[in-house]
Amino acid sequence: MRCFSFIKTVMILFNLLIFLCGAALLAVGIWVSVDGPSFMKVFGPLSSSAMQFVNVGYFLIAAGAVLFALGFLGCYGAQTENKCALMMFFFILLLIFIAEIAAAVVALVYTSMAEHFLTLLVVPAIKKDYGSQKDFTQVWNSTMEGLKCCGFNNYTDFEGSPYYTENKVFPPYCCFDPGNGTAVEPCTRDEAQNKTVQGCFNQLLYDIRTNAVTVGGVAAGIGGLELAAMIVSMYLYCNLK
Repeated sequence: MRCFSFIKTVMILFNLLIFLCGAALLAVGIWVSVDGPSFMKVFGPLSSSAMQFVNVGYFLIAAGAVLFALGFLGCYGAQTENKCALMMFFFILLLIFIAEIAAAVVALVYTSMAEHFLTLLVVPAIKKDYGSQKDFTQVWNSTMEGLKCCGFNNYTDFEGSPYYTENKVFPPYCCFDPGNGTAVEPCTRDEAQNKTVQGCFNQLLYDIRTNAVTVGGVAAGIGGLELAAMIVSMYLYCNLK
């Protein structure tokens, strides 16, 4: 009985933390969606390192909503000893766990396919909006500055863009010189060809692979917590009258 009470308390505290994290993510997601430039100013250029691939605001709102609901179900189920809430908590967590494993497999096996798919989406957007859409341009500038990269694939992504059409040069980040840490301006075609700055997708993959141990450790830790939460919820479910 003491073991059951202890596990019940741990379940409540754990899910209260999830609930609060979900609420925080919801708040940040709404903030990013409503006022993205202010978010970037507060957290710096690296805060937008992946914003060209996904709409971070909507992603945070979705993730926050899931965690919010998950934390509520876990707390409510443990506190009131409601078997239905505990079972829903278990199945939602199981679906998330399976989805994470599937996403990891796809990321490892189909990286080139993902790159091709993203190229079809991102490159046309660059050619259409870079230099004309302020927020889009700011996101890309912050990303290229933070990751020391150029475009999605390379400097050719900017050919035909409003920026290139107006200025007849490429963004200065495409002529970055790692030797002195500065960008050559104006960034002409010849300079961009000589500098051969990597595209942001490849740079992002390189950074992930360089920190593979850290990324793997974090992923394993999250997976372990999810498994532990599922085991605890099922233990409580099976021991309720």
